[in-house]
Amino acid sequence: MNTQFGLANVWNQGDVVTKTVALLLLVMSLASWMVIVIKALDVMKYKRIAKAAEDFWHSEDLAAGLTKLGSDPSNPFRQLALAGREATLHHRNTKAHLHDTLDVSDWVTRTLRNAIDEFTSKLQSGMAILASVGSTAPFVGLFGTVWGIYHALLSIGAAGQATIDKVAGPIGESLIMTALGLAVAIPAVLGYNALVRGNKGVLQKLNRFAHDLHSYFVTGTRIAQATD
Repeated sequence: MNTQFGLANVWNQGDVVTKTVALLLLVMSLASWMVIVIKALDVMKYKRIAKAAEDFWHSEDLAAGLTKLGSDPSNPFRQLALAGREATLHHRNTKAHLHDTLDVSDWVTRTLRNAIDEFTSKLQSGMAILASVGSTAPFVGLFGTVWGIYHALLSIGAAGQATIDKVAGPIGESLIMTALGLAVAIPAVLGYNALVRGNKGVLQKLNRFAHDLHSYFVTGTRIAQATD
């Protein structure tokens, strides 16, 4: 059934600017949802890896622990263990004068921190898209509303009639753009906040793992876990 209101009528009656705004909102929505889904899957994956990483400390030696961490190159816990091992071996094979300026603790700390920084950068990729969409989509929709109201008023002025039935339709259709802007922005903001919390949890576990690795490579033992 045909209707004179709704999204279809906004598109059919809209000019180039209105259609451009609508398409821009659609692209922003698709981009934000793609980021939300991909990053949410990544967070769930890293949480599973973090939970399994505790078995690393129940291994007979480092080689057995690395085997338990698997062979996935995207496993940040495995990458940390490999980086710490390589840093320790490298420090042992350096010349004497380097030992005088940088001890093994500082060297391992620097290596582990670099590995964590690289993973953090990877984990936070795409978050800028959500932040941008969440902050700009309402204003993009508002621009479409203002533009639509402007043209609606021009049409009403040209017709010489300002009755409620003549005003309600065009103004209501213009306000749809504001609703679309909010519909794009709200999921982006909520997704951003949820992913920030998820990323923070993963990084906390990774930092604790790195702290234990540092103790292991420097002293040969893991830091004792506090008990109640």
